[in-house]
Amino acid sequence: MRRSTFLKSMAALAAVGAMPFSAQAAAANIKMMIPANPGGGWDLTGRTLGKAMLDSGAAATVSYDNKGGAAGVLGLAQFINANKGDGNALMVMGAVMLGGIITGKPPVNLSQVTPIARVYSEYNVFVLPANSPFKSMQEVIAQLKKDPGSVKWGGGSRGSTEHIAAAMIARQVGVDPAKINYVAFRGGGEATAAVLGGNVTIGGSGYSEFAEFISAGKMRPLCVTSEERLPGLAAPTLKELGIDVVIGNWRGVYGAPGITSEQREALTALVLQALKSKTWQESLVKFGWTPAVLSGPAFDKFVEQDFANLRDTMTKAGMI
Repeated sequence: MRRSTFLKSMAALAAVGAMPFSAQAAAANIKMMIPANPGGGWDLTGRTLGKAMLDSGAAATVSYDNKGGAAGVLGLAQFINANKGDGNALMVMGAVMLGGIITGKPPVNLSQVTPIARVYSEYNVFVLPANSPFKSMQEVIAQLKKDPGSVKWGGGSRGSTEHIAAAMIARQVGVDPAKINYVAFRGGGEATAAVLGGNVTIGGSGYSEFAEFISAGKMRPLCVTSEERLPGLAAPTLKELGIDVVIGNWRGVYGAPGITSEQREALTALVLQALKSKTWQESLVKFGWTPAVLSGPAFDKFVEQDFANLRDTMTKAGMI
């Protein structure tokens, strides 16, 4: 071998060695469990992350499996049973799953799977169907006080952030949270269809799920659950309306049960590589998601604390 060719070969090998493990393992075939029906926030998160993994070279292929129901717990159970030790398996999850575990007390829980990363956070928006006779949140609240059961709240699974927010709102305005008429749907797509069809009085979800319908005039935004108004959305915060409720949502990903520490590190690197991509950064802006990346021990601790905080909030709201 000529000396120049040898040096070029060594340089190439050195460059590969200097690359993060995620880039070297770009041939990974990721299996993405989305524990919700198509069309909702988890579905959007999983497919957007998958695209970012492909576009960034973090993965060679990404396949998706939707399994909705019970605030994501049905998908969690399937993920646990089907993927033990699989270092290429990911599951989308978030605050809604924590709430579902608290209220449903299922036989499976997050301690059986492997924390990878929190990827973003967002707040909920409450909307009216375009043809609703109500014009403002104040009118909805007045009706809620008059006849709690006549106000049909539509949103995600029991224990979702919009469910918790509805219970907190009721409590704040002097209505027994146990009397609210909350209709839980198996996924954001179903909840959206219910709002568009006028089958619920008021709908709640992450802003990204309702944004296109708000822009098209098919939904009328009433308020948001954030501390401050959301950019580009002409809707007051609940606090502006004199209702002291602020609650956020977040979404993340977990790995399979029983993977090694090396597999966890490699999978985390793949996800973090995707989150730095142009595809993901553009999606944050497009969907109004707030960057909130956490991984490793910091993410583990966050989930543990959020469990405790949600349980306390739900207890005070009369949901437990």
